[in-house]
Amino acid sequence: MAPSLQRRAHDALMQFPALLARLGLVDREKGSRAFDLAVPVMVTGGMRTLLRIADFLMVSIALGNAAVAGLELGFQYYFIPFGLALALTSGTISVVSRFVGANDYDAADFAVKQSLWLALLISVPISIAGWMYARPLIALLTNDLQTIKLGSAYLRIVMLSVAFRFWSMIAARALAGVGDTRTPMYVRLLTLPTNIILNAVLIFGLFGAPALGVEGAAWGTVAANTLAAVIFFVLLASGRWDVRLRFGGKQWDWDVVSEIVRVGLPLAGTRLSRTFGRFPFLFVLGLLGTNVVAAYAIGRRVMLLALMPAWGYSTAASTLVGQAIGGGDDGEATEYGWQTLRIALVTQLLIAAAIFVAATPIAQVFGASDIPLTARFIRVFGLGVAGFSVSRTMRGALRGAGDTRWPLYGGLVGTYLVRLPIAFLAPGAGFTIAVLGITISPGLDWGLWAVYAAILADMYVRGVINVARYYSGKWIHVAHESNVGSAAD
Repeated sequence: MAPSLQRRAHDALMQFPALLARLGLVDREKGSRAFDLAVPVMVTGGMRTLLRIADFLMVSIALGNAAVAGLELGFQYYFIPFGLALALTSGTISVVSRFVGANDYDAADFAVKQSLWLALLISVPISIAGWMYARPLIALLTNDLQTIKLGSAYLRIVMLSVAFRFWSMIAARALAGVGDTRTPMYVRLLTLPTNIILNAVLIFGLFGAPALGVEGAAWGTVAANTLAAVIFFVLLASGRWDVRLRFGGKQWDWDVVSEIVRVGLPLAGTRLSRTFGRFPFLFVLGLLGTNVVAAYAIGRRVMLLALMPAWGYSTAASTLVGQAIGGGDDGEATEYGWQTLRIALVTQLLIAAAIFVAATPIAQVFGASDIPLTARFIRVFGLGVAGFSVSRTMRGALRGAGDTRWPLYGGLVGTYLVRLPIAFLAPGAGFTIAVLGITISPGLDWGLWAVYAAILADMYVRGVINVARYYSGKWIHVAHESNVGSAAD
């Protein structure tokens, strides 16, 4: 994009926080900074969501419900290392942003190198396990042989890209920690369309390529993740950005590693608890029918478009709160969290409303076998957007300060004390649960209403817990107690 055109586009986008400021909804300066940091992450996240939607759409057209269900189940296992990567990179952005706030860029560079070593230690064994045990893992969630076959084929291949995905996310979060969210966006603007094109070619067998179905979707993802990792490696090794990957000198420091892990470990627990909790939830959906799993999968992917701004605002909150804490201004840090939440809510509710209204046409585009059911799932997720927005944005603000335990508590409560107990009411008297050797039945038959209630209750409980923690102000003490000194020398 030409610089003049880019500037005009930027100025046009910035009219949004300016309008909200005129309406008295946000502080113009802080709202504009948060929005400016969030937009590139939104674009990246939106494109990633469109990629997942395109995968489901193409697989649905090519192979039908069993393939969509297999893709959904396989992707849930892929979410385990993805969640670990998010947790590790949360530690990266927290530590890097605080070092940058203290003007210690050498220490910020060192934190990037530590994150890379940690990523390799985690990701390589996961890829090996995914390749070896894909089929039994999928078989745990369904007894449909075709779904097991297609889901395990997808999982085995896509897990090969875990290490590349880890590094890409480390690089993107490190750049965000110094306030640069545009460079990762430009990288994704290249690699994500490449991913979609490769998937289409390999799924359908276009231009003389073999028609690989779900395996084609997996190989396209592996190729695109590898390309993104190579580009980020070249960029950070070049030394032309505010944060860089330095190869020589000190390679390991327990203080920095401990801080990255301290911040990331609760978030790893948050992500993994949600991911593992999704398996019994999918099991319940499977009891209700393969068409329910497919409708849920499509509805969830579509509504992620409305939820994507939360990723952007969460990253913005982490950067702004972390830098203000590093600079010693607690009041500024607190205000950045609240201002980011305000603009996040307005942005996401507008998008959610549009998708809510267009739920039926969207379901028709996907060629869903049960259009009314798919549209209902889309609308249910739409009703939960406000809760998700509060939860994710406040989680980002807490992460910037290095206080990540309470989002873990919120995740555990939302998943295991709210979402799953409600969901288990769905199959009714025909479903039993063994507790301490005694077989019991919920005795109710709420059907899909229990599923809908479980989804919404989970989202809002997490939001309440995270915003309550931020409101308490206790995260400020955590931030000051956890600051680490420079370890670059």
